[in-house]
Amino acid sequence: MTAAQPASAAAPLDHALVRQIIGGILLAMFLSALEQTIVAPALPTIGRVLTDVENLSFVVTSYLLAATAVTPLFGKLADIHGRRAALLVAVAIFIVGSVACALAPTMGALIAARALQGIGGGGILPIAQTIIADLLSPRERPLYQSYSAVMFMAASVLGPVLGGLLTDYLHWSLIFWINVPMGAIALVMTDRVLRRLPRYERPHRLDLPGAGLMVAAALLIMLALTWGGRRYAWGSPEILAMVVASALLWCLFALRLGRAPEPFIPPDMLRDRVVLAIVVTAFFSIGTIIGLTIMTPLYLGLVLGINASQSSVALIAFVVGTTVGSVIAGRLVARMARYKRVPVAGLAIAVVAVTTLAVDPAGVSLAGVSAILFVAGAGVGPMYPVTTVVIQNVVPPHHTGTATGTLNFFRQLGGAIIVAAFGAIVLGALDGAGDAAALETLAGINRAGADFATTFRWVFIVAAAFLGLACLAMMAVEERPLRGRGERQ
Repeated sequence: MTAAQPASAAAPLDHALVRQIIGGILLAMFLSALEQTIVAPALPTIGRVLTDVENLSFVVTSYLLAATAVTPLFGKLADIHGRRAALLVAVAIFIVGSVACALAPTMGALIAARALQGIGGGGILPIAQTIIADLLSPRERPLYQSYSAVMFMAASVLGPVLGGLLTDYLHWSLIFWINVPMGAIALVMTDRVLRRLPRYERPHRLDLPGAGLMVAAALLIMLALTWGGRRYAWGSPEILAMVVASALLWCLFALRLGRAPEPFIPPDMLRDRVVLAIVVTAFFSIGTIIGLTIMTPLYLGLVLGINASQSSVALIAFVVGTTVGSVIAGRLVARMARYKRVPVAGLAIAVVAVTTLAVDPAGVSLAGVSAILFVAGAGVGPMYPVTTVVIQNVVPPHHTGTATGTLNFFRQLGGAIIVAAFGAIVLGALDGAGDAAALETLAGINRAGADFATTFRWVFIVAAAFLGLACLAMMAVEERPLRGRGERQ
C-alpha cells in the first residue's frame, strides 16, 4: 500500500490559481445550499400541477434525507479516490438529478429525482471543505471556511425569493433547470485546476458493510423524526420500530468499526478527544441554528401575530448575524493562539440572547426579536468555520475528507433531531384539537386554542440549553496550535 505524496513536496500553488479553485467550489456549494430552500415557495404549485398534495412534504425531506445520509460516504470517497474525482461525480449527479426533477411527470418521480439530487448535493459540501484544507494550512483556513458559511447563508435568503419569482412569473421547473448551467460552469471552473491539487488519497478499500450500516441507521432515525407526530403518533408501532431498528444498526456499525480491516471511520479518529468534542459542539450548535430557523416563523405568527412576509425580516436578521459572526471569527481565529475563546464567547452570548426571548416571548416587538436574533446569530456563526478548521487540524491529511464528512453528517443529524424536539413541544400544544382546528391554528386563522407564549418559552429554554451544552463541549476542546504552511502533524 503506497502512501500519498505529502503536500509539502508538491509545487506551491499561486494565489490566482487558489482563488480560481475556491471560486469554483464555492459555486458548487452555492448550488447545493440553494436547492435546500428554493423549492419551498414552489410546493403549492407543484402539488397542484402534479395533483398530489399528500406526499408534497417528501419533495423537501427526500433531498435532505439523501444529502445527510451520503455526506460521510463522499468524505471517505474523497480520501480514497481523490478530491477532484469525488467532487466531479457529486456535481454530475446533482445536475442529472436536477434535470430529472424538471422533467418529472408525477410526484413519485419528482421525489425519487430529489433523492438523486440530494445524493449529489450531500457530496459537494464535505469535498469542497476538504479541498480548502488541501489548498491552505490550518492557520490560513478559517477565513476561507467562513466564506462557505456566507455562501450558505446567502443561499438561505436568496432561495425562497428566487423560487417564488421563478414559480410565479415563469415556470416551477426552472427552479431545477437553473442548476444545469450553473453546475456546468462549476465543472468547467474546477476540472482542470483541480488536477493541480496536492494528492493525499490512498489505495484503500471502501468498507461497504460499514457504510451501508451507517447510512441505513441514519435514514431510519431521520424518517422516524420526520414522520413522528405528523404521519404517525410518536408512540405508534411504526415509529417505535424505526427507532429500535436504527439503534440496532448503530450498534452493529460500532461493532463493525472495531472488526473491519479498514473501517468506514477510523477508530483512532473517533478516540481523539478533540474530534469527539468538536462533533458534540457541532451537533448541538449547528442543530440549534437549523431548529431556530424553522421555528422562528411559527413563533412570530402564533405568539406575536406577525404574517409571513414580515417574519422574513427577523429571519434575515438571524442569517445576517450568523454570517457576520462567521466572517469575524474566521479573521480572529487565524490570528489568535488561544483561538478557543472566540467560539466559547460567541456561544455564551447566544445563550444569553435566546434566554432573553424565553423570559417574555409575547412581550417583544418584531424589531426586538430581529435584534435579539441578530445577536444570537453572531454568537453561533463562529461554529461554521471553527468546527471545520479545528477537526481538520487534528487528523492526518489522508483522513481530512472522512473527518469533514463525519462532522457535516452530525451537523445535519443534530438539525433533524433538534427540529423534531422543537416540533414536539409546539405540536404538544395542539393536543386535543381536531385536525382542522390544528391546521387553522398553524395557518394563523385561529390562535385562541393554546397558550403559545408558554409553548415557545419552552422552545427557547431548550434551545438555550442545547447551546449551553455546545459551549461546554467547546470548552473541553484541547487547543492544539493551528499548523502553518509546510508544518506537518
